[in-house]
Amino acid sequence: MLRFTFVVLIACMIFACANTPGNNPNHPATDSMTNGDTIFRFNPLSDRAKQYYGNEIAPQYQKLLAQRGFNGSILMAKNGEIVFENYRGLINMATKEPITASTPFHLASISKTFTAMTVLHLWEQGRLSLEDTLQKYFPSFPYHNITIKDLLDHRSGLGNYVHFMDGTVTQVTYTRNKKGRMVRRVRVVKSVPVPKDLVTNADVLRYIIEKRPPILASPNRIFNYCNTNYALLALIVEQITNQPFPQYMKDSVFTPLGLKNTYVFSIKDTGHYTPSYEYNGRPFRLEKLDCVYGDKNVYSTVRDLFEWDKALYRGSFVSLKTLQVAFQPYSNERRSQHNYGLGWHLLINPPDPTIIYHNGWWHGNNTVFKRLVADTATVIILGNKFNRNIYAAGKMSSVFTGHADTSNLVEVGGE
Repeated sequence: MLRFTFVVLIACMIFACANTPGNNPNHPATDSMTNGDTIFRFNPLSDRAKQYYGNEIAPQYQKLLAQRGFNGSILMAKNGEIVFENYRGLINMATKEPITASTPFHLASISKTFTAMTVLHLWEQGRLSLEDTLQKYFPSFPYHNITIKDLLDHRSGLGNYVHFMDGTVTQVTYTRNKKGRMVRRVRVVKSVPVPKDLVTNADVLRYIIEKRPPILASPNRIFNYCNTNYALLALIVEQITNQPFPQYMKDSVFTPLGLKNTYVFSIKDTGHYTPSYEYNGRPFRLEKLDCVYGDKNVYSTVRDLFEWDKALYRGSFVSLKTLQVAFQPYSNERRSQHNYGLGWHLLINPPDPTIIYHNGWWHGNNTVFKRLVADTATVIILGNKFNRNIYAAGKMSSVFTGHADTSNLVEVGGE
């Protein structure tokens, strides 16, 4: 039995038609019923509506991004139709290659949405259980009672390989603050030496088994955003499919969904690595942890992510019922508007509709994938030159809701 239940009320809220905000020419998508089954379809936008959104977005884009050093791609969509897109700057500053609609960017942690949905796709096929423990796939794994679901919702308690494979380890302590309340303190300290060569997912697993880096908590006790969880999920996909994760994702996810410029970067691709850049233009060279995938290393375009977004709305990769499971909040041990589902950040602030999103950061890449499902609207921003304004620019979604966006979304990890 799953140790969680479907929350039908939340699902209904997520997939219900949007309220029309203000005087915007808003055309929400609808659900129709056929023989008791839910079928999602987009209502087409009028030319007037497209023009309205484009005119509203353009000056905000100039103010928030174009005039503030943005180097990347942006696409905003409503009801399955693009209402604004722009491509600015260079993908390779050494060769002066410009950014175009077909230029892939490192998605950083947005990659987790692909990994999570792929795992749930295998779950729908009956090829795994969310309650499977890691020993089923890795018999020598030293920590027991961690399930696939614990990896998906970041409740495994494992330490982050980004720290322990880089010669540091995360330590968690609990102390009383001035008000006498117990508070959690996290610090990163030096650890045992680690390999100096490029690290793969198999190396991460081997290190965990051999070195047993300290865990932060028992399974399913606390939420702790952790890249190790998704590196292990990619290995589980490989175990189940008997294929390398990059190949399976190409053959069974990207190609069937028509994502023509999307791929998983791995150690085989290091010969054509293109660096990302610091805010000052300094390139990030290939580093030790750059070949671990599942938690990162999906490269894609804003248009391919738009196709991914539409596939999620339509339930053409995983069913709408499975999405109901993915979009539920699973970390409720403390009060917060911020929560995490299965591969997705959630901003829950009733009576406003839940915002489903994932942002990302890795080296100079920072990315935004914000889905206002109740308004069938999406904001996608990908940059390869670090620019924190990218996260703030996600608030341009206010053009779809008709009111100012005062939300404070988690940039990368979690609360």
